[in-house]
Amino acid sequence: MANAKQQVHPLEDLIRTERIPHIWCPGCGVGTVFSACLSAIKQTGIDYRKFTMVSGIGCSGRGAGYVRLDSFHTTHGRAIPFATGIKMANPELNVIVFSGDGDLFAIGGNHFIHAARRNMDLTVICINNFIYGMTGGQVAATTPHMALSATTPYGNPDSPFNLPMLAIASGATYVARWTMIHSRDLTDAFAEAIAHRGFSFIEVLSPCPINYARRNKIKTLDLVKKFQNNTIIRNNANPADLDVDFEKGVVLGKFVDIDRPTPDVLYDQIRKRRAG
Repeated sequence: MANAKQQVHPLEDLIRTERIPHIWCPGCGVGTVFSACLSAIKQTGIDYRKFTMVSGIGCSGRGAGYVRLDSFHTTHGRAIPFATGIKMANPELNVIVFSGDGDLFAIGGNHFIHAARRNMDLTVICINNFIYGMTGGQVAATTPHMALSATTPYGNPDSPFNLPMLAIASGATYVARWTMIHSRDLTDAFAEAIAHRGFSFIEVLSPCPINYARRNKIKTLDLVKKFQNNTIIRNNANPADLDVDFEKGVVLGKFVDIDRPTPDVLYDQIRKRRAG
């Protein structure tokens, strides 16, 4: 009707609509996770000019290019060093790293460990798709044991990382895990992580529907059913119980939320002692 109001997407003020449609495949959970992240940013009520998003290379790394914020699509594995520099240069910014398991835990693994050790005030969102999705389906540090990939056609002989346990052991002060179908829990967790002062890490289980699921003869609907029927929410769970094993059940929830000084605070204390 001529007088009908034009409907506006609730996240239109945060999305670069001129870059839509996005590149994510049908059945991919990255779009849902990205939407939850933007909803959390909106939920905080913080001025958008106080945010920046940094990503590395990979399917999820495209998120930085779609968000209407100051954003940086960086080199492979180097999202966290870029984010660290931004945060130290302007501690007032809320810096979000939005990337994948290959970028953050393979080529970028050492950067993750040391940023967590230092308790850098970053919000790191890792979309774990179990594979190198964008580059052809090669085996990743998170590919399940004996799963098929382009480089392990007879099954992956190695054990995958337990990402929450790695984050906790490295010194992260906020650690949580959800799946791509837990959009409300994700939004709340992202908002909590943004408000948390220190290194916040959230793993989001979102298997690639093409290079992982199709290769392993798993239908997207069956993946969703696994997330519904084979997950259990157990806050404060033992990190050793957080392996991804859908036969035994996958534990979700918030595992760590503690306070510890961040580098900008510690460095400021050192400067004051030197000056005094």
